[in-house]
Amino acid sequence: MTADLVVTGGRIWTQDPRQPWAEALAVRDGVLVAVGTAAEIARLAGPDTTIRDVAGAMVMPGLVDGHVHLNLGGSQAAFELPLLPTDDLPTILGKVRRWAGDLDAGAWVVGGIVGSTVLDGLTDAGFLAQLDEAAGGRPVLLRDDSMHNRWVGSRTLEAMGVDADTPDPDGGHYVRDRAGRLTGVLHESAAAQAESAFARSIADPQARTAAAVRTAIEVLNGYGVTSAQEAATMLGPATALHALEEAGELNARVVLSAPVRPFLEDGIVGEELIERLAGLRGDLVRPDFVKIVLDGVPMTRTTALLSPYRCHHGEKPFRGELYWTLDELVAQLNRCAELGLGAKLHATGDASVRLVLDAAEVLRRKTGSDIRLQIAHTEFVHPDDVARFGELAVVADLSPYIWYPGVLQDSIAAQVEQDLVDSSWPVRDLVDAHALVAAGSDWPCAAPTPDPWTGLETLVTRRNPDERFPGTLNPGQALTVAEAIAAFTTNPAEAMGLGGVTGRLAPGYAADFLVLDRILFDIDPGDIHATAVEQTYFAGRLVHERKPSRS
Repeated sequence: MTADLVVTGGRIWTQDPRQPWAEALAVRDGVLVAVGTAAEIARLAGPDTTIRDVAGAMVMPGLVDGHVHLNLGGSQAAFELPLLPTDDLPTILGKVRRWAGDLDAGAWVVGGIVGSTVLDGLTDAGFLAQLDEAAGGRPVLLRDDSMHNRWVGSRTLEAMGVDADTPDPDGGHYVRDRAGRLTGVLHESAAAQAESAFARSIADPQARTAAAVRTAIEVLNGYGVTSAQEAATMLGPATALHALEEAGELNARVVLSAPVRPFLEDGIVGEELIERLAGLRGDLVRPDFVKIVLDGVPMTRTTALLSPYRCHHGEKPFRGELYWTLDELVAQLNRCAELGLGAKLHATGDASVRLVLDAAEVLRRKTGSDIRLQIAHTEFVHPDDVARFGELAVVADLSPYIWYPGVLQDSIAAQVEQDLVDSSWPVRDLVDAHALVAAGSDWPCAAPTPDPWTGLETLVTRRNPDERFPGTLNPGQALTVAEAIAAFTTNPAEAMGLGGVTGRLAPGYAADFLVLDRILFDIDPGDIHATAVEQTYFAGRLVHERKPSRS
């Protein structure tokens, strides 16, 4: 059989335990037909075969992002005011002022990421006045690094129908100062109301969503990502992905996760959404999961913990609240099993993680169901529960971009007892307990890009590559480089139901692979974050090529 494409002359890391390294690979019709020595693969080349000599470069499987928000991330990249989580308040206000000055009449100022440490300090209505002034009276919506909270201006509050006397919504909070005045900070479901108000202002929401999703895929390809799990998929983004696939223009495999209850974006949820997404299924777009949110985020004390939060202002000990009971969760997972769907479960606290494991145990024991279950953001896990991940075949869906010392961790440490922070993200223990550990970016949460190389480095070093944030976080939980690569390739592919399709370079697998500018195993792990992807191939097609740097 003659190959369409031969890649040779490199060091190929296959992620195939039977043959970890190879010299060359051959592709036909988007599928790998052979991986082996240069001599073996050369025999598959014909007169029409494209030969790519990578001149000693490292080749590896395309990366798999197990947790990403394509519409939010793509919208941020394509349309919105870029803010860094390290920006202080004067910098944010300055960027808002400049951005607002370039907008058309009536346009909103929308952007992110506002660091949690900044949001924590917006405790007075005077900050709302500063935001209004910077925006020139325009409606403003700024997202935080958790994507659970927002900072909005007075015009936005008006569009939401919210004033100083409006009671808090269920599952949310309009933050007020000591005098009862609104600060513009919104928590949880209150943030969803702001997003709905902004959505109503968009003249052609489907066109915007289509552009956002297309941009998100291009960004992911640029970082070497060829497959992803959309972590909370609404109908608009799913429709856009389906349209791209129908047009032959979707350069990634995307697994969808349908929220079963209202979350942070407007639109239908639950069984109606599940049914609509099922009609969009294709070879690349796979609506195979639901999304279940068990709690919130520790920065706003909405994470459910087994031990109390730090107390403030004489408050009684508080552990957060669970959004589901055990019976409710078991019933939902049973319904998932009936529908043949997996579940991605947002659980950021050790109490919510335990609830998921308890429900998984009931599901496995009573029904024998083997549906895929993922716990997203396994930040805090009680030691007694670590082994249960492997025993119950529950995936640890991690976002290593979040845990390294930095702005987000500073805000978390202000709310959560230090011993819990010090024991967070127990990745080494999970791997040793035979849990499937899968990494994802959670873009656009925490970081302005879905850069996987930063996250991969952090799994190994437990340090922030940014020297402004010294120290390590729970360093005994570090992984090896090979284990970290697995967390970004084979593991999330398996967790998403794509384990037989992508994530490794072996005959019969999709020809999703990367050419890198360095050999990851030969460099200081502290330099992994600087890795650049020279080329990204998806199904044997070149979908990204790095532009030459200007000298």
